[in-house]
Amino acid sequence: VQLQAYGGGSVQTGGSLRLSCAAPRMITSTFNQYNMGWYRQAPGMQRELVAMTNSDGRKNYADSVKGRFTISRDSSKKRVYLQINTLQPGDTAVYYCHADGPYGAGWGQGTQVTVSS
Repeated sequence: VQLQAYGGGSVQTGGSLRLSCAAPRMITSTFNQYNMGWYRQAPGMQRELVAMTNSDGRKNYADSVKGRFTISRDSSKKRVYLQINTLQPGDTAVYYCHADGPYGAGWGQGTQVTVSS
C-alpha cells in the first residue's frame, strides 16, 4: 500500500492546516474498502492515533483533538484529509497517514506540523 502525505508546515498557536494523503496506486473500489487514519508522533513519544475514517463511514477521534480536527475522505480522488483547527503547541509532531484493508496495510512518509506559541 503506497501513500503520500502532504500539507504540513509551521504555524502559530490558533492556526489551521489541512493535511492530505493520497493513495495513487489504488483503484477507487479498493480505496473504498480501506480504513484510513491519521497518526502523529511527537519527539520522544509513541505514535498515536489522531483520527480514523472507516470503510463503513464511521469516524473516530482521539479525545485530545475532538472538536478541532476533522477527518474526511474523497473516494473519487482516493484521498483522505485531516483539517486541523485551533492548533496548539502540543499538536507539534510528525503526522502519518495509514491505510488498512483487505490487501494489506501501509504508512505514508510523514509530514511535519510545528506549532509555535
